[in-house]
Formats: sequence, C-alpha cells, structure tokens
Amino acid sequence: MAATRFPFRLGPRSRPLLRLFGVRGVENAFVDLDPTTFTARFGWFAVSTPVANLATWRIEGPWRWITAIGVRMGFRHRDLTFGGSPRGGVRLDFHEPVPVGPLHFPTLYVTVEDLVGLGAALTALGVPGEDGRDGRR
Repeated sequence: MAATRFPFRLGPRSRPLLRLFGVRGVENAFVDLDPTTFTARFGWFAVSTPVANLATWRIEGPWRWITAIGVRMGFRHRDLTFGGSPRGGVRLDFHEPVPVGPLHFPTLYVTVEDLVGLGAALTALGVPGEDGRDGRR
C-alpha cells in the first residue's frame, strides 16, 4: 500500500472557529497513512505513531456540533478529538498512549471526509475495526 492522504471534512460554518486552532484548510488538516506510520495533522496540532501501535478503529457519530469541532480533550476518558465536522469520525485506540505536547492520549478521533475509506485502509494494514453507526460493519 502506498501512502494515502485523507483530508478532514471541514464544515463551512466551522471554518472561522477552526482558524483558532491553526486550520487553514485541507492543506494542513489531514491524515496520512502508509504501511509503517499513521500521522494526523490538524492545524498546529499533530499525532504520529507507528501503525503497529494502532489497536482498533471504529466509525462513530454524528455528534452535536458544540462537542465535535476543534481540538478537544475528553476529561473522562482522556481522549483527543481533531474535529472539523459533527457528521462523524473514526475513533482510533492505541496500544500505548501517544504524546501531544506534554499529554499522552489512549484514543484519537479524526473527522476525515472519507470515513469508510480510512477504515478500509486501516483494515488493509491489519488493524481491526468496524463501522459502529446504526449497526453497520
């Protein structure tokens, strides 16, 4: 598998708010996936980890706008969201938490445009997962 780029879905009404996180457009809001490395860039923020550190993936959503947009940390589960749209995202669970600044996160949500395509690419690399929306697989 060659390296593949998955741009984030950036809602038109969300774009002004996303500029606060350094998101200018799909040129700096994307997931890159190759056979060895997973990288998510969202404006000034980035996560990079070996594919071997990806434990599972799951498509989830949609969510309420106020809880899905921007760079967000869940205090209860210590998850991290890179969110450009409330229409849904891919949840990635890691074997070992990944660092973002001084914090380490066990889970990352990414709201890429092609949720199913990212899931299929992860499956092709041996990462198990499912489409959890409305019982779809």
